[in-house]
Amino acid sequence: MVNIMPDSGVVFARLQALRSKFEALLESARKRAARVSPDRRPTRLRELTGFGANPGKLRMFVYAPEHLPPDAPLVIALHGCTQTADDYDQGTGWSSLADRFGFAVVYPQQQHANNPRNCFSWFLPHHNARGQGEARSIRQMAEHAIATFAADPRRVFVTGLSAGGAMASVMLATYPEVFAGGAVIAGLPYGCASNVQQAFELMFTEEGHAACTLGDRVRAASKHRGPWPKISVWHGTSDPIVKPSNGEDIIRQWNNVHGLSGSPSCQQLIGGHKRRVWTDGSNNPLVEAFSISGMAHGVPLATAGGESCGAAGAFFLDVGISSTHHIARFWRLHESVVEMPRAAWPRSIEIPPDARGIMIAGAPPAESDGVTDAWQDPEPQPHDPLDPNVVIAAAFRAAGLPVPEIPAGPAANPGATPRVASGPIIAAALKAARLLRS
Repeated sequence: MVNIMPDSGVVFARLQALRSKFEALLESARKRAARVSPDRRPTRLRELTGFGANPGKLRMFVYAPEHLPPDAPLVIALHGCTQTADDYDQGTGWSSLADRFGFAVVYPQQQHANNPRNCFSWFLPHHNARGQGEARSIRQMAEHAIATFAADPRRVFVTGLSAGGAMASVMLATYPEVFAGGAVIAGLPYGCASNVQQAFELMFTEEGHAACTLGDRVRAASKHRGPWPKISVWHGTSDPIVKPSNGEDIIRQWNNVHGLSGSPSCQQLIGGHKRRVWTDGSNNPLVEAFSISGMAHGVPLATAGGESCGAAGAFFLDVGISSTHHIARFWRLHESVVEMPRAAWPRSIEIPPDARGIMIAGAPPAESDGVTDAWQDPEPQPHDPLDPNVVIAAAFRAAGLPVPEIPAGPAANPGATPRVASGPIIAAALKAARLLRS
């Protein structure tokens, strides 16, 4: 009989070579980053325990703004190898954006006892299957956070970098009913590796997989049959640790699951980086992909300008575009906690300086947001002055509350619209209508 089993010595030598390559690439990236890493600020995270059976033996860290409103969104953020929850928060800036937009963030953290490099076990069958291991632990964290922060279970999202990105793929595949959207940064598709060597081969080899095969792996991971999460994919074109072909496989995997064409509905250049978008028949963006020109392995950041977020360091790369901001907008985290009917939105509302903390966006576009050429917040548009009494009355009606009698103050000029001390009144009205961002 001919022995067709591979020689164990050859297999072991190949595994050792791949592991050594991985270790060398990690160390090289960390050394380069040491020259640009700023001083660390004190952590903003706190640890929660008792969130469930925790079969994956992970730790749970969280951040929530002080005045988080009920029914706020929830983001699960998964760190990469060699990192901690606090590293990932400081690098990406998710907690800073949580302050601005009003949502909570959960940071699962790997333990050294599970993996000496602090990598999530995205490739091991007893950790990447529904109801098992690390996947179940992260699901339990999400459930615990929803209860703790009174978050909206319909707006839970997951993102991650590298091994954390691959683990985000796991969560989206195994618990698709839990997540409204996901974002995978320098990560890998679901279900393409089941041991350490296969994981390394997948990372280092430019090998594409058939879309139907990739999609079948997601469909086989749960009994869910839709609707499916919307997905944002980010990858550097010069990534030596996780080859860019993995990003393309993630795109193919989720396009197949969503039943979308292989050709994007929209392509554009943003700061020299290519963005592709795939939409459904109603022009809703379901999959987007950013190819970051010349970027190595890491999270794309912008540390200057209006979208400055996070801090450059090992695997947090300042390339002039903030993935954190873009992902948040793709998930529509910048919109109000309770969305008014589109027909009820004015083009814009001016709020006087004494109405602190109020943020009212302009009318949201009809589901094609994120597919604009500029891909940025729209410039303020000219508008007619609004009687504040009308605004207050509309806010009370939106809340289903009786419209109060509001005494008018003196007009600024003869014939001008009557004025009131509108800031505090508008703030109270919008809070009652649940349209106020704290």
